[in-house]
This record gives sequence, C-alpha cells and structure tokens, in this order.
Amino acid sequence: MATQTSPARPQLKPAIELARANPVRFPNESAEYREARTALLAEEIELRRHLERVAQQRRELPPGGVVPQDYLFEGREGPVRLSGLFGGHGTLITYNWMFGPKRERPCPMCTSLLSAYDGEMPDILQRVAFAVIATSPIARMTAFAAERGWRYLPLYSSAGNTFNRDYAGETPDSGDNPAFNVFRRESDGTIRHFWAGEMGAGASDPGQDPRGAPDPMPIWNLLDMTPEGRGTDWYPKLAY
Repeated sequence: MATQTSPARPQLKPAIELARANPVRFPNESAEYREARTALLAEEIELRRHLERVAQQRRELPPGGVVPQDYLFEGREGPVRLSGLFGGHGTLITYNWMFGPKRERPCPMCTSLLSAYDGEMPDILQRVAFAVIATSPIARMTAFAAERGWRYLPLYSSAGNTFNRDYAGETPDSGDNPAFNVFRRESDGTIRHFWAGEMGAGASDPGQDPRGAPDPMPIWNLLDMTPEGRGTDWYPKLAY
C-alpha cells in the first residue's frame, strides 16, 4: 500500500533577503530605525511562514474521534441537533461562551471576542458553519445579544445536554469554560471532532495570559502593534 506524503513545499527566499528588498520608507526615519525595522520585518516574515506551517500541520491531523451523540440544542428557532448546526457546510466551528446560569453577566473577555466575530460572521458563514454555545437558556442569551447589538452570531443553549462537559471540560464545580472546537462531517454523515484549542493555563509562559497561537482575539493582535502593547493590567469590560 502506498504511503501518502505531503506535497513538497517550495524553496523560499531567506526572510532577511525579502526584508532588505522592501522599498518602504517613512519621513525623517533614521538609519538606526530602518536597520531595526528591517530586522523586525524579517522576523515577521518568519512568523507568517511558521503560522502557515502550523496551519498545514493542523489540516493534516488524522481523523479525530466520532462525536458520542447528536447533541440536542435550543436555538432561536427551536430545538436543533449538532448535525443540524452544519447547515450546508462540512465544517462547524463552535465557541463555548462563558455565560452559564450561575453568572449574573457574561464573561467580558468572551463578549469582546464575540462582538468582533459578530461583524465578521456574514463572511465566516460563507465558508463554514459557526455556533456560539452556552448553558444559559436561549432567551437569556438572545436578550444579551440584543443589548450588545449583535446581529449575526448563531446562538445555541446546551442546557439540556453534555456538550459543554464533553468538549469544554466543564464540571458542576468548575462553572463555565471558554473553548474553541472544530467538527467535520464526513460524506456518510459521520461527525468527527477535528481540532480544539488546547493552550490552557498549563501551557502558558511566565508572565503571560493563557491564549492560543495565533491569538483568537482581534483586540490583542491590534494592541500588539502599538508601543504600549497589550499591557498586563487591562481587560475589556461589558461597559465603560
């Protein structure tokens, strides 16, 4: 039996060579600034390449586990099974929103993330299915969505099933956990788990918040471009 191999990757020019060929210059910049910026550009090119390699490695994962059941959720329009969340797509992304019934208000960090995704959702849904899942009743979820001004996020309550326990590691004592999961529906209808964000607190480096790579929160990526960076003592709030 022939062994399947990944396609050969093209030979790439050295990142520093590409960086030095960059023609961009700005008014009154010093030679010292340009030298440092060119070195940084080379690192940025290498980072982009590494992200591409990681994405390729993710796509080449062996088949994940078959989901243990066709979970029943409650959506805006009524009950829907996990299989129904795919719509016409073969891939489903789920995000576990930290808005369980024990919370008076939802997690501000989750809410900041989802607010950004709401604006992107019409584009995202052209490629894949997406579901925001929480254990609160659907009426409570939709009421907050209206308060926040969300228009496009597909919201589903998992109050009556074990999805959060199975795919977000939640227990009655742990409360609610944030979690990204990706599922794939095969041609015969079998649904398998494809990937999950597993970079939790145990994988964080000293002095850093636990987060994925690339960071899923647009706000942090934007702040990382600034002199102040993301900081160590500021987080989004539900209101200011």
